[in-house]
Amino acid sequence: VGEESGRLPEMLVKVGEFYDNEVETTVKGLTSMIEPALIIFMGVIVGFIAISVMTPIFKLVNSVK
Repeated sequence: VGEESGRLPEMLVKVGEFYDNEVETTVKGLTSMIEPALIIFMGVIVGFIAISVMTPIFKLVNSVK
């Protein structure tokens, strides 16, 4: 269309802007979906480490009683 009308550079700029906006929207969507999953994953890791540290302490306390 731009080639036929003689406005190829303008059309290419518009197409570039369109794809920039599309990529930005896609990245924002993926980020908003990945962020909660990553927070849950980090919580599980922290919980696992906390349990791993506390379990031997509780076993030691129970064996002393």
